[in-house]
Amino acid sequence: MLNQHVHLTLPAWITDELTAGSLYPDDVSKMALVIRLSERNIQEGTGGPFGAALFTETGDLLGVGVNRVLEHDCSLAHAEMMAFATAQQGLRQFRLNQNGARVVLATSSQPCAMCYGASFWAGIDAILIGARADDVQTLAGFDEGPLPADWVGEWQKRGITVSRD
Repeated sequence: MLNQHVHLTLPAWITDELTAGSLYPDDVSKMALVIRLSERNIQEGTGGPFGAALFTETGDLLGVGVNRVLEHDCSLAHAEMMAFATAQQGLRQFRLNQNGARVVLATSSQPCAMCYGASFWAGIDAILIGARADDVQTLAGFDEGPLPADWVGEWQKRGITVSRD
């Protein structure tokens, strides 16, 4: 029988890492959160070493995600995709910047091909990237899939600013 429901969840501990009303006013605080989420996901045994979060330009948290692929047997459950979903459901809109607000994605590592493509649709204006794909391949053995040769340039052509490392 065809499964008619998709149910993806974040681990219960995620709320321990978030404080209501907290602001993340700069790139360092945004990246500190996603790295903390990545580390905790490994420590708790609830997924892979990846974390992501979405913020308004002023630092309000819109959504978070950690890797849940193995826990849900779902290749879509990457940290960025989970963050997109939590933000989109919270705002009740699939294009996060449709009201003119600039949206920042912070991610612990360079997005894979799927998350790269989803960033365009989700309405991301800026992206902060921790580890590079080569680091992920070397350290964790994950093949993140092919990206366009000038993937940073493709984002920039569409007005998405990129900060790495």
